Amino acid sequence: MMLHYTKFRSLNNSGKWITFVHGAGGSSSIWYNQVRFFKKYFNVLLVDLRGHGKSKASPDGTEYTFDNVINDLVEVLDYNKIKKSHFVGISLGSILIQKMLFSHEERVEKIGLGGAILNLNIQSKIMMFLGKLTQSILPFIWIYTFFAYIVMPYKNHRKSRSLFIKEAKKISHNEFKRWYRLTNKILPLLAKIRAYNVKTPILYIMGRQDYMFLRFVKKIVKFHKSSRLVTLQNSGHVVNVDQPDKFNNELLNFFLKD
Repeated sequence: MMLHYTKFRSLNNSGKWITFVHGAGGSSSIWYNQVRFFKKYFNVLLVDLRGHGKSKASPDGTEYTFDNVINDLVEVLDYNKIKKSHFVGISLGSILIQKMLFSHEERVEKIGLGGAILNLNIQSKIMMFLGKLTQSILPFIWIYTFFAYIVMPYKNHRKSRSLFIKEAKKISHNEFKRWYRLTNKILPLLAKIRAYNVKTPILYIMGRQDYMFLRFVKKIVKFHKSSRLVTLQNSGHVVNVDQPDKFNNELLNFFLKD
């Protein structure tokens, strides 16, 4: 059962691709500010992860693994005969793209990551623990809304916060629980990502108000020579929605540079 995807052919007949991967609870619709801009220069591929957007959920009883989710993405690339692509990810999407490097590095050209997650601070660990305790008794949208306000707390995050809550409402309770169980296995994977000797060029674009995750990215770019960090003012976790023009221009310069 293939993921739902949407393709846009570039206006300048470019042979190059950019694949956009959204975060947990979102969908490919969060990239609306990027599609119009990037299709002038590249072919664009948008995917909806399992049970998100227009992609079907797996049958009940199926447990998700990070390998399953990566294989879903590779299947879409194979089907569309895309040998190599730039990748752009937000939040959980940033983890999936970095995990792709372990098994499919040859498919990845350059990587642009917003709201990148490389480790969990104490607030996010408490948040995960509370979610685990309450997921059986509270409607998941309450939990998700609470998370959204913790991760995107400021007034200028209202647009990105409400977009994520609106998209999350379309996900079934069972699907939410499956993805939640998957994210509970995230710490060992993040440790592996931090230790991985990355050769692929990565641009991290982080909001200066992304207080939960920014400091870990600042730390990693000191060790990963092929990685670079740009921070944007007046922006939180969902930087492509908070500051779309700056996000797009930084990414474009990075992708076009040899």
